[in-house]
Amino acid sequence: MARIAVIGAGMGGMAAAARLAVAGHEVVVHERTDTYGGALRRFTRDGFSFDTGPGLLHLPAVQRDLFVKTGRAALEDRVGLVQVPVTARHVFPDGSAVTLPNAARGKVVDALDEALGAGAGERWSELLGRAREVWEAVRRPLLEEPLRDEPGSRGALVRDDALPVRPRRRGLLRLPRSLRPGRAPALAALADGELRDPRLAALLGSCAWAHGLDPATAPASAIVLPYIEDTFGTWYVRGGMRNLAQALYERCRERHVEFRFGTRVTEVRERDGRAAGVGPLADGAGEADAVVVGGVAGAPGGVAGGELGTARLTVLLALRGAPDDNTAHRTVVHRDLGGAGRAPVTVLQPDDPALRPEGDFGTAVLSVPVPVGSLRTQAEAERLADELLATVDAAGLGLGPRVLWREVRTPTDTEAETGAPGGRVPPPALPGAGGAFLHPANHPAGSAPLPGLYAAGGWSHPGGGLAAAGMTGAMVAGLVQDPEWRGSR
Repeated sequence: MARIAVIGAGMGGMAAAARLAVAGHEVVVHERTDTYGGALRRFTRDGFSFDTGPGLLHLPAVQRDLFVKTGRAALEDRVGLVQVPVTARHVFPDGSAVTLPNAARGKVVDALDEALGAGAGERWSELLGRAREVWEAVRRPLLEEPLRDEPGSRGALVRDDALPVRPRRRGLLRLPRSLRPGRAPALAALADGELRDPRLAALLGSCAWAHGLDPATAPASAIVLPYIEDTFGTWYVRGGMRNLAQALYERCRERHVEFRFGTRVTEVRERDGRAAGVGPLADGAGEADAVVVGGVAGAPGGVAGGELGTARLTVLLALRGAPDDNTAHRTVVHRDLGGAGRAPVTVLQPDDPALRPEGDFGTAVLSVPVPVGSLRTQAEAERLADELLATVDAAGLGLGPRVLWREVRTPTDTEAETGAPGGRVPPPALPGAGGAFLHPANHPAGSAPLPGLYAAGGWSHPGGGLAAAGMTGAMVAGLVQDPEWRGSR
């Protein structure tokens, strides 16, 4: 049995802690704030509750595996996990709109053809078919195997040919030069060149923006993001996504993980050339045989990260009137057409009585990616919130007249809760582009890895998102058990 110190009670750190504890190790989690969950927080006021971080879940199999491997009670025994009826409703600046059924490719094709014209669904489906090739080629090295700082360890993940590019068929338009075989286009160039409808291109671009990635610079391999949604569905936790963090925290406690809140760790201690604990803590409280670090820029132990992605502005709305049967859980309001342009506004309106007072009330969460450092004052944030509300109301959502009160949350709030500089939100890792969209390795510390030091969380491989958090926990737990571990078989 080893003593393990985990820095940070985010979802990745807790996933690693639970797995390590069930393997028989003594695990202590040191968290600088007064609670667990990282970005999975909850804001409450006057009987209203809001998720302030992720509002939906993808790849729930990762969380199911975590709960199966760490205890008797399954995930669904601890949280109310439900598949939302539609992936999203998309509203475009020209007034057109399309509602995409959840995890039903044939119905999605029909919906796109009806809303955007014949052939739109086929082009979208063909692109997702190619995304499947990318997914099958990189799924294991990207999401199931730890990344290492050693020669050759990144293999296929860095190659620019991660996206199979095919010539046009049946007399269709030739590919533009930037999309011909041997080149690595950005996602926006792929969208504009192949989908041949600015609304479809905007739809694809919104899948990157949802993860804090600008489609003008994100690699074309980002087509795996809509593929994952289309294939594995979109899910919600009743009572809010914060309940998922609570369930994982409780699982850790059941496995006798110790949590020390309000403990700021500023260094990883070394002894005899190995990680030997964390500090500054008195009376030997930080001693350990291995250290797991939640990796953000400037984190102790030399763990880097935090260079990718964007920050986020979030507007919480307490509303008069509950959502009707036609209200989509997620609505994406596009402000521009085409593969590039301004980020769309995402509106979440969960029909969940646990989030609102008794009576005729509702909630909505508006969010949009913003450049790090772009909102310098609360007044600037309030003006942008006004603009976003006007945008979604112009698209027909009619939220403005229903607002009882609102709470505008800035990147500064995110930084205070997660520690990420500038409130940056970690995006998922993506293959291609010479490895520019990968995150630091799970056995980090630059060119001289320190034995016994490991990285978990959104700023380490395989990046941000709830599914990736569960995966990074599994990777780190495997490496602590066996430094040569190469992934589950």
